Amino acid sequence: MLQELMIQDFAIIDHLEVEFSSQMTVLTGETGAGKSIIIDALGLLAGGRGSSDFIRKGAAKSLLQGQFSLMQDTKTVELLADLGIECDDGILILQRDLYRNGKNVCRINGVLVNLTTLRQIGKTLIDIHGQNEHQELMHPERHLALVDGYNKEITDKLTVYQRAYHEYRKLQTALEKREKNAHEWAQRLDMLQFQVNEIEEADLRSGEEEELQEQKLQLDNFQTINHALEAGYQALNGEELDVMGVLGNVMDELEEISDLNSDLNEIYEKVSGAYYELQDAAHEISGQLSDLEWDEELLNSIEERLETISRLKRKYGDSIEHILAYYDEIRAELDQMQLSDEDLEQQVEQVAKAKETARKLATELTDLRKQTAKRLENEIHRQLSELYMDKAVFEVRFLPETGELMETGADRVEFYIQTNPGEEMGALAKIASGGELSRIMLALKTIFAQNKGVTSIIFDEVDTGVSGRVAQAIAEKISQIAQHSQVLCITHLPQVAAVADHHYFISKHITAGRTETALKVLSEEERIEELARMLSGSAITALTLEHARELLALAKND
Repeated sequence: MLQELMIQDFAIIDHLEVEFSSQMTVLTGETGAGKSIIIDALGLLAGGRGSSDFIRKGAAKSLLQGQFSLMQDTKTVELLADLGIECDDGILILQRDLYRNGKNVCRINGVLVNLTTLRQIGKTLIDIHGQNEHQELMHPERHLALVDGYNKEITDKLTVYQRAYHEYRKLQTALEKREKNAHEWAQRLDMLQFQVNEIEEADLRSGEEEELQEQKLQLDNFQTINHALEAGYQALNGEELDVMGVLGNVMDELEEISDLNSDLNEIYEKVSGAYYELQDAAHEISGQLSDLEWDEELLNSIEERLETISRLKRKYGDSIEHILAYYDEIRAELDQMQLSDEDLEQQVEQVAKAKETARKLATELTDLRKQTAKRLENEIHRQLSELYMDKAVFEVRFLPETGELMETGADRVEFYIQTNPGEEMGALAKIASGGELSRIMLALKTIFAQNKGVTSIIFDEVDTGVSGRVAQAIAEKISQIAQHSQVLCITHLPQVAAVADHHYFISKHITAGRTETALKVLSEEERIEELARMLSGSAITALTLEHARELLALAKND
């Protein structure tokens, strides 16, 4: 339920704060005083399309704020929980700031949200029924939702169907994509197979490239290495120099005097150490010379192998490790694609089974809708009779099935009506007048008010162009709706104003050259005067006052 509304710098409204109560509140007043502007503000607060044109002249922005009280088992509470917005105390505050540059800032309980989220929450709180709201009936594609809204069992079954339908469409889309891209699929399969084979045949191993480069370096420098080793060995053990022989003699001489003092012993230790180190080196050089050999075939094979690795690096990665990682990736994809090729028949079978499941649920949904449509027709006839359309014949017509499964099932419906005896049944959107559409929509609002769960229903001059007993019937219908939901109603009809539980008068005045809107709660006597004005126009007589008192008294007794 809407508890409070604050409007600032919106159209001709400078600043307005108003509290609302439960049941039915009526707003009346002068033409152009801002009654519909208040409804526009509520529409924007509920996520409606905004414009900088709404911002009051001279102001940088408009500020709209509404406070709602919620029951714990409402759709709104479920949505808030899904969005992670806290509402533990049952109080919900919506706020929307409109800026001249087109920017919108929306908040729910202080949490910044986008306009889509605000609209998602807003439509569970406020249902605005304006003069042109009956245009919903002019669109046959919306009629099915009206039928579904009459029976909660349909809503539950539709949820089950849609789960099955979405599963079917997911499988069907995957199959269609596969069939559509069969050529690309085959090309990808061939390419992956080639790449996997090429890398497998190379038989790469981590660290191999570094080892090959080292071997190639030795072979490329064979002559240099051989010459250096030969020179070194000849210097150490050769006939001309025989460094080792000379050094051995020096070591023997020093050994004889090493016991004389510590310094001489230290010199001996150094020379003997050098001798044995050089002896080991000479032995290793000899071994290297024995192992060293020129192998042109080995060099060629190493160069070929390095070229193979280089070619694979250019194609699949900048190192052997990256090539092997890429191989693991494409091997897995290839295995999956080969598996998919094998299970094509199984995939086709899955699609067929999923479609059959969805179709069975759609058939059950159709049966339930046809039963519900009959009950809805009877209820609408009863409501229309009370709105002085007792001769009208209303029908929910199911259009021929196309065999196509849709998000909503397999059904297409359209409302048909015969407004007067002897006329042919015709599509409601084509033959009903504006006044008839308004009464049909009001009948639907009356039927759905108890089930829809919207906390506030707003009627914006839906009674325009009617009078007499039809006006009284409309007043009674709106009053019935107020038994189940909070109703805010802007009206020019005294019959409608009289049945309200609360009455606000909206006026405008000029302050400092600017038009401003004011809102006032009417007392009992002020309410009688306002009803009298609505009955007679500008001139209020004792007779119109008496008529107003009688109208109010009758409404209270009802």
